[in-house]
Parts: sequence; structure tokens; C-alpha cells
Amino acid sequence: MSNILIIKHGSLGDIVQISGVLRDIRENFRQSKIFILTTAPYESLLNQCPYVDNILIDQRKPRWNIFYLYKLKKMLKKYNFSKVYDLQNSSRTSFYKKYLLKNLEWNSTETILEKEEKKSDFDKDPVLERFAVQLKKSNVEVKFTKKPDFRWAGTNIDNITNKYFSKNFILLFPFCSLQNSHKQWPFFNDLIEIIKINYENLEIATVPGPDEIIKAKKINTRSITNNETSLNIMELTGLIMKSSYVISNDTGPAHIAAHLDKSGTVIFGPHTSAKKVSIETNKFNAISVNNLNDLTAEKLFLLIKEKIDLIN
Repeated sequence: MSNILIIKHGSLGDIVQISGVLRDIRENFRQSKIFILTTAPYESLLNQCPYVDNILIDQRKPRWNIFYLYKLKKMLKKYNFSKVYDLQNSSRTSFYKKYLLKNLEWNSTETILEKEEKKSDFDKDPVLERFAVQLKKSNVEVKFTKKPDFRWAGTNIDNITNKYFSKNFILLFPFCSLQNSHKQWPFFNDLIEIIKINYENLEIATVPGPDEIIKAKKINTRSITNNETSLNIMELTGLIMKSSYVISNDTGPAHIAAHLDKSGTVIFGPHTSAKKVSIETNKFNAISVNNLNDLTAEKLFLLIKEKIDLIN
């Protein structure tokens, strides 16, 4: 029995997206033990994943910290990995290939490129397409990579839904991290008022993360927590599964909704495209604008009204 290492550090949206990749690797290597090297915020989540056997944590300390690198190398070496699937495809993981996991069969963007291909050009393709190419070029049969299914991550949240909701409900995700504030659409409160006026039978809520509970007080609708604490990823996934519609900035919860096959809309400014991040599905669509301030609540409502009518 061989051991296989997958590397994926995050973010949340990235972890959601590799659900299909993990399943394809699992299906192709049923007799192997599959490990994933990730970061601490995703340990509990990935412990629930049916496609991996063990979780290893990388603290991602600076590369000049030779004591940490030695410790990490020692930990990785003891598992005698036969293959590495680098899904992070970063300068850090290239460094690991060269110095920590030498002489292993390594699958990454750089190792699968043809001589005339450039990584900068390859990286312009949709992310799930890139993963599919990466696996195919290492002779992995691809069935699920381009259709991630994140349902494995959900947990029962009846205690939360019974507390907060008595009707069909829409979830809003109006926040972004500080470094991604340029992704934040500014008119969620206006949209809430429009929905309330037009749909008396629908409830609306937001689900703040650990750093968003205070910010959520500025959003004119209820905030969903679990005993005043933000929901963990599994609870969040369970709640999204129960929702009727999701409206979000380009954040992790939007990727969760998309890959739970939920109905919803994600709002994109000029920072990237929905195609590149592989977020659109038959039910989950993107609205892209050059300037988020130009997309008023009234304009957005007219674009999504038909879908909301179906759940009212």
C-alpha cells in the first residue's frame, strides 16, 4: 500500500473547489492512503472528507525558519510518500518540491506543462479546467473534478434553522476579508428592503464569520450564530443546504453554495471573472460589472427577481 500526498493550503473557496479532485484521486487510488497537507482552519472540515485518510498541518512559517522546515521535512519523510499532487501550485510548494520532498513523483502545474507552454498562460484558464488537465496528464481518470460536490461537508443544523426560521429563507453574504474589500458590493441593505417589500413570505438572514459579527450589526436583517458564536464551516454548509436562495460577494460561502447545487447569485467586480474561478452552475449564476457602485440594488433585484419568484 502506497501513501499519496495532496497539498492544498486554502482559502475556503479553494478547499471547496477541490472536492471533485479529491474524489477522482480517491477513485483512482483505492488501495492507497491519501494524506492532505493543509492549514489549521481546515483541519476539522477535511477530517470529515470521505476522500482522504489523514490530515497534516502546515503552519506555513517563513522559509528562512530552518528549524520549522527541518521539522516539517522530518514529518513528511516518515510517511514515505510515493506521489505528490500539488493543488496549491505556489512558489512555496515549488520550494517544498526542491528541498523537502525531493525525488518523488510530483504532479503540479509546472511538471505537466509542455515545453512551449508558460505557467502564466495556463493560469488564465478556468481553475477546474486546470485541475482536470493536471490530473489527466498524470494518468488519473477524471470524472468529478469539474463538478465538485461539497455535500459531504454539511452537518445537521436543525437546531439553528428551527430557532431562526419558519419560512423559506434567503442567505446573504455581504462581507469580504480586509484584503479583499474591493470585492464588496455596497448595497445589501437597499436590496434587503426591496425584497422585504416584495416578498412577505420570505425570510432574509446573513451568516457572519468570526471577524464579521460586529459588521453584521450594520446589515438590516438577522444574523445567524450558534450561541453567539459564528458557525463553523460544516454548520455553514448545512445552513446553505437548507436555504432557498443565496446572494453573495465573491467569497468562500459563494463557492459553497455553487458546489452544493444551490440556487443563487454571486456578484463580481473587475477583480477577476466568474469563468476563471469556475463558480457558475446551472442554478448559481454570476453578475459581473466593471464598477460595483454602478450596480444598484434596483438593478440587481430586476436581474434576480424571476428566480426569487420561484421560491416565494
